[in-house]
Amino acid sequence: MATSSTKQNRGNFFEDFEVGQTLVHATPRTVTEADGALYIALYGSRFAVQSAETFARNIGFSTRPLDDLLVFHVVFGKTVPDISLNAVANLGYAECVFQRPVFSGDTLSVTSEVIGLKQNSNGKTGVVYIRTTGRNQSDAIVLSFVRWVMVRKADPAHPAPETVLPELASGMKITEAPPHLVALDVSSWSDAFSGSPYRWADYEVGEHIDHVDGTTIEEAEHQIATRLYQNTAKVHFNQHTEGAGRFGRRLIYGGHIISIARALSFNGLSNAFHLLALNAGQHVAPCFAGDTIYAWSEVLDRVTFSNTEAVGALRLRTVAVKDQAATLFPHTDESGKYVAGVVLDLDYWVAMPR
Repeated sequence: MATSSTKQNRGNFFEDFEVGQTLVHATPRTVTEADGALYIALYGSRFAVQSAETFARNIGFSTRPLDDLLVFHVVFGKTVPDISLNAVANLGYAECVFQRPVFSGDTLSVTSEVIGLKQNSNGKTGVVYIRTTGRNQSDAIVLSFVRWVMVRKADPAHPAPETVLPELASGMKITEAPPHLVALDVSSWSDAFSGSPYRWADYEVGEHIDHVDGTTIEEAEHQIATRLYQNTAKVHFNQHTEGAGRFGRRLIYGGHIISIARALSFNGLSNAFHLLALNAGQHVAPCFAGDTIYAWSEVLDRVTFSNTEAVGALRLRTVAVKDQAATLFPHTDESGKYVAGVVLDLDYWVAMPR
């Protein structure tokens, strides 16, 4: 009589997580020029430093760095089989720091720690808080972030764990530039090649920038993108199971929306060449193939660095909306609730030449 094997990975359910638990994620990933080219093909990102080897070398990089969000997605994707294979939705981000650039040929490996748990009132799901760290082949940290995700319970009758909610910073303090920015020489920066004459000093706190363009999500493109990151979450891939679920169709990976919004932001912020940190992020509403994404940004803060005058930092809020122009501003009503159409609210720091 045949017996059922237990060798396969069913993914962790909510009751499988414990605060303090460390997860070493499988399959390190060597990223290459091909990954960078495919990323551009999927989103149309046009930032000069990540697009042109000559431009990157002229300002002091040893070679062209890969897109910061490509690195984020690859690191995020490593965590999915252990954290969000049985997720209902990824809810938000905090304390995300891009510590050093990643180049073609680098190998990324990823670990996570469970830092919080809270069962939902329905008893069927719970929220898991995770701190994830991505390292390169030299064991140097390239990226770290916290995210929280709603995960199904395998057994709704399983007792709820003690609620532990981590204290998370509302924003990352930006005082010193990381070493790779201190080494840059922006005297060779070409505004003509970067696509805009507007630099750090040309932006004002409170300024609102409509990025004008829109991008319609294609089913094939979001599938290719999510596979590129080796993200195996069922909600993105399995129409057989998700078709019978809450939405009746597959969800678009939230990071796909972030990359679309970042690519759209080139029109108005084309000199914002490097992500420094994500202060906070929220996927406000789900997206599906066929939705058209627009975006606008607001300048929240503007700071100089104590260790370099070559670049400065802008704190931005980028809001993505679907199926309506990005003139939807403000994005919340008088009570503070998001207005209909908002799908992403992202608060982050970027570096820009002075």
